[in-house]
Amino acid sequence: MLKTDARDPAALPRLLLTLLCLALLWPGLQLSELDPGVLLQAENRQQMASFVGAFWPPAHDREFLALLFEATLQTLAVATAGMTLALLLAIPASLLGSRALSLRAASRAGRPGPWSRLVRMPVRGLLVFLRSVPEIVWALLFVRAVGLGPTAGVLAIAITYSGMLGKVYAEIFESVDQRPAHALMQAGSGRLSAFCYGILPVAAAEVVSYTVYRWECAVRASVVMGFVGAGGLGQQIDLSMRMFAGAEVASMLLAFLVLVTLADVLSRVLRGRLT
Repeated sequence: MLKTDARDPAALPRLLLTLLCLALLWPGLQLSELDPGVLLQAENRQQMASFVGAFWPPAHDREFLALLFEATLQTLAVATAGMTLALLLAIPASLLGSRALSLRAASRAGRPGPWSRLVRMPVRGLLVFLRSVPEIVWALLFVRAVGLGPTAGVLAIAITYSGMLGKVYAEIFESVDQRPAHALMQAGSGRLSAFCYGILPVAAAEVVSYTVYRWECAVRASVVMGFVGAGGLGQQIDLSMRMFAGAEVASMLLAFLVLVTLADVLSRVLRGRLT
């Protein structure tokens, strides 16, 4: 009877890879000055307990609820307006930056020509630049330019998310089956018609799902940008935290939770209808 070797031949490479990851992680922990023991100090525990204890019950007086409703609507407006402006730039940029509608790719088995690459490279470079700067940085710049208020948040979301949406849209268009669009272009159809009838029906579910997800991220971003003066829930949370009004913060966090939940439900409904 033959004896089989029960040892895992990949055990040593896995162990070496784990040790390498730990060796790379340790300098990062040192540079980040991570010290979880700070949370266990008596003074910090007491402060956190007193602040969290003030969260209950959440603030629910009529005057505050009216202010909360207005701030929530402003947050939704900032996220939606910013996403709308982002789409106006992202959709044409994704079409220009994608190889899916290349005429040469349609006729020569997926090999785009040099002229199409010459057009795509600057577009993709622009998208890289737009998404490389965080929206909070753009918000700080626009607060200096246009003053405090939601306008800075709208412009910040529009710039950053146009780069994100344009990049992902282009990748989605390239990942779906492009043969219907190529067949339409070879038959004499225009690129826009080939996109609408050959690519968009296949990619619609994924595009809508990602767009709603990014809108949900824009809602969260608009809250964060409120801390630098861009209005909405974030600015109200910052004011309440400065005054140690934990009950008001709790109500705002619950409102934010409702917004994110509604965005998730909307994404599922739209994706279910398109698939």
